[in-house]
Amino acid sequence: MARNEQLIRQHKLLQILERRRYGATLNELRDSIVEELGLSSLHTRSIRRDIEALQIAGIDIQTDERPDGRIWKLGDKARNGYEISFTSAELMAMALAKDLLGPFSGTVIGQGVSGFWSKVEECVPPATYEHFEQYRRAFIVSGLPPKSYERQHGIIKTLQRGILEHRFLEITYGGPTKELEVRRIAPLGIILNSGSLYVVAFEQVDDDPVEFRHWKLDRIVTAEVTDSYFTAPEEFDLNRYQERGIGVFARGNEKTYTVRLSKRAAVWVSEDPWHIEQTVSEESDGVYILEVSAAHDLEIIPRVLALGEDAEILTPKTTREIIQSLVAKLHHRYSKTSIEA
Repeated sequence: MARNEQLIRQHKLLQILERRRYGATLNELRDSIVEELGLSSLHTRSIRRDIEALQIAGIDIQTDERPDGRIWKLGDKARNGYEISFTSAELMAMALAKDLLGPFSGTVIGQGVSGFWSKVEECVPPATYEHFEQYRRAFIVSGLPPKSYERQHGIIKTLQRGILEHRFLEITYGGPTKELEVRRIAPLGIILNSGSLYVVAFEQVDDDPVEFRHWKLDRIVTAEVTDSYFTAPEEFDLNRYQERGIGVFARGNEKTYTVRLSKRAAVWVSEDPWHIEQTVSEESDGVYILEVSAAHDLEIIPRVLALGEDAEILTPKTTREIIQSLVAKLHHRYSKTSIEA
């Protein structure tokens, strides 16, 4: 089973144990997880393995006996929290991390962050918090979209079930220029990119799976679990998969782009890399060459155009021709002497 599936289940298990102050049997824990994650079935052996994994990770989960059998419950350390102290600098770092997780608002992750931060605010000494507020006015997070996925809570729950059970989902999906369509997908994970959540999945067409795609959560109107199962690729790792690309387009057909840069553009691209494995080398005085891989032209073209005269794409030829056509259209549009309302 993929690690992301186990983590989703273990996170829900902890939430249930936090509510069940007097503990619960394995059967009760299993039934609660099945209901809250919308699963069709789950063996108690999986619950026991999850508990053992959490205990190995240092979570204080204890056992006790009661008339109807053995129960599992959170110990005092796990329930009451761990006693740790914060410096103003550490508090500042956590506040920035909380702001960076803003796009998860409305999800279980966002709820957990909010709950954790409320506890931090309650336990921090007044003098430390006052010092922290001075720091807070000097460091802010910006550039993230002010959005919440609270309205998509039910859809996220369905996606989690599809990921956990390897079930095909039928989603109603649209786009800026496309009508709503019913699509059949096999979800493998969820990623955060540029402030938005995307579902990594392959689509089933005529009983055959096609290549991976990224489905923007904002554009999923409905999601339903089907009775059909899929086999997840054994070698698939969500972290390694995401690292291979630049933006939100699915990985698998990456190609190398070569871009000529001015000296100042080379500095900008080095300061804010497009990709972790890009290379920038000096070709001659004041001229630099960027080589970077991407899965789609639309991950490169906007970046090149944003640099204006300081960047010129050399290869692939097809991408260069696309930019030539686009620039010609823009020239025609902006060369007009009058503006039509």
